Amino acid sequence: MKEINKQDIEKSNSWPIVEAKKILKERKSFIEKKGKIVLQTGYGPSGLPHIGTFGEVARTSMVVNALNLLTDLPKEIITFSDDMDGLRKVPDNVPNKKILSDNLHKPLTVVPDPFQKFNSFGEHNNEMLKKFLDQFNFKYNFLSSTKLYKSGFF
Repeated sequence: MKEINKQDIEKSNSWPIVEAKKILKERKSFIEKKGKIVLQTGYGPSGLPHIGTFGEVARTSMVVNALNLLTDLPKEIITFSDDMDGLRKVPDNVPNKKILSDNLHKPLTVVPDPFQKFNSFGEHNNEMLKKFLDQFNFKYNFLSSTKLYKSGFF
């Protein structure tokens, strides 16, 4: 891979470079105190992963790649699942729709998995998302609101 010239980076107006510079400038004291840069994406697992979910992690990864050109500080991407959200509607692309319609407005990690592979619909969709992101070699740390609440973290 060709190395990028530092002068070109400084002159660049590409979106990821601009955002990375903004983060380094606006969050400087917070970053210095923490000793690393943490970026977070959020997702609601009320349906199967799709291109929008991919885009969230892809854009965040682009900013991390730009930050890698600007600083040697460690970076972390957290992909956060709001899996305690209530199921608002039954997705069209799932089997056993009655299971979901009988559990509307319940937290996704309480709703039974209509695919009958995991403990809940939320867990199923979280696992599908991780598998999806792993296929593209994204580097991320996955966090579940259900697990964080149950552990006492929140």
